[in-house]
Amino acid sequence: MLPKIFGPAYAALRRRPLLWTAAAVAVLLVAAALVITGNTRTVDGQHDGAAPTAPPASTAPPGPQAPPAGQAGYRPAYHLTPDQRWMNDPQRPFFLDGLWHYYYLYNADYPEGNGTEWFHATSTDLVHWENRGVAIPKFRNGLGDIETGSAVVDTEGTAGFGKGAVIAVLTQQLDGVQRQSLFYSTDQGYSFQSYGQNPVMENPGAEHWRDPRIVRDDANNQWLMLLAEGHKIGFYTSPDLKRWTYVSGFEQDGLGILECPDFFQMDIDGDPAKRTWVLAASANGSKEGRTTGLAYWTGGFDGKAFTADGGHQWLDGGADFYAAVTWDDPRQSDGQRKASRHAIGWMNNWAYARELPTDGWFGAASVVRDIRLASGAGRPALVQAPTPALQSLEGTPVQVPAGPIRDARTLPIPDTGAFKADVELEKPADGTGKATLLLQSGGTTYATIGYDFAAGRAFITRDGDAAAGGQGKGPSEGSGDYRQARSVEARTAGGTVQLTAYVDRSSVEVFVDGQSLTSLMFPPAGPKEVRLAADVPLTLKAGTVTPLSGIR
Repeated sequence: MLPKIFGPAYAALRRRPLLWTAAAVAVLLVAAALVITGNTRTVDGQHDGAAPTAPPASTAPPGPQAPPAGQAGYRPAYHLTPDQRWMNDPQRPFFLDGLWHYYYLYNADYPEGNGTEWFHATSTDLVHWENRGVAIPKFRNGLGDIETGSAVVDTEGTAGFGKGAVIAVLTQQLDGVQRQSLFYSTDQGYSFQSYGQNPVMENPGAEHWRDPRIVRDDANNQWLMLLAEGHKIGFYTSPDLKRWTYVSGFEQDGLGILECPDFFQMDIDGDPAKRTWVLAASANGSKEGRTTGLAYWTGGFDGKAFTADGGHQWLDGGADFYAAVTWDDPRQSDGQRKASRHAIGWMNNWAYARELPTDGWFGAASVVRDIRLASGAGRPALVQAPTPALQSLEGTPVQVPAGPIRDARTLPIPDTGAFKADVELEKPADGTGKATLLLQSGGTTYATIGYDFAAGRAFITRDGDAAAGGQGKGPSEGSGDYRQARSVEARTAGGTVQLTAYVDRSSVEVFVDGQSLTSLMFPPAGPKEVRLAADVPLTLKAGTVTPLSGIR
């Protein structure tokens, strides 16, 4: 799935555990670092003995304090990041006892050491997150590190660990062999134990055999697993999350090595009579002039096999929305759960993930979006918008005066670097021209957000920022991927175009007519400003800039 030159880096970060000798050295180094820094995490990332059902907040590693405005560097204000070191793939959240529980792949040894584990974060609103600590540590059961999988609440206790136990089925890799293991939690997901008969799925000799997605199939009274198997998604069923039977495969060429599958039902336009299955997977769109992202298909499922009703589509047009997961809210009615879902992605790209100019922390999650399945031109498509809970971060909006855009206008952005910009533009009479938001530092444009009226596309460029200019941590092997402009078709109905940009200190997420573009960006040093410009006479119908508060 990755360009060949990035394969070794990807494997080192995500898939290949350390040799035992190197692991011993790494453990000694980490232990020394913990002593020096006063880190109080337990030896195995879990509580000693029987853990309480709700560990007090003081047992979690303390999060960083928000620095004064202008001193935050590139750490986002309102996106989830690791307190330190490396994060990548998100794991699908679940809701239990008033909290959303979310895990992400974490490497405390990066960049010196390899191997990921599951780091736990909780939230009441999917906006404000608290990092809780490592829930499933790596290299503890002799099967390797802890990679992507699924956590589910086993309401009926089908796995034999009690009703309401949290079951995680995930990939472990040892000596290049990927296997599926089961871990269980009886303390609401704060700590997990390795099942004594792991692995629950032994590798049949496949090179790519990972990222199990677990779905409860109530219609057929079974658990369903989707497994990424190279150019195929394998389907498996189980009565108890331990014994799995292969039932079918969905094969796709031209999209690289498929990863991180997802599978769910949605009602087209919210109509239960139009209930449809959606199969998604992280994929490589380089043959289509894209980069990596989330591809999806709509179709039918008969309890064993999925049949697509057409070709693939893409959920996000930007470069930095990968390994995405979706989920619904169990507190809602069935109709509500099938009408809308949440989604979150890793805001990064394997082409340049190791070259970005952050300091001490590496990786971030996107904001949570809400997705719907809408009828379109010939086939249904997923549309998305920022989750409404993000409104809790909003300060007082500042109005941008309506009227003709003659010279570039400077927008009133806050010093914190975290804000939402909303602009509504009247379409030009001849249907041509471009409107742009120029993100500038020290008077130089480092990134551009825009809309091309003739093409009907929103776009992002970032070829002037610190990463594109080769100011990262090493040789810019991925600079070509990073500097490439990204766009998405967003042909709006009516006489106006509404564009919303969520800007943080090192990212922007753009939403236009149900489509999105997610992009990292790293402003060079200097005073920051944003200017609204157009290359033809255009009229701004309405505009606001709203400051967004931080989540730390």
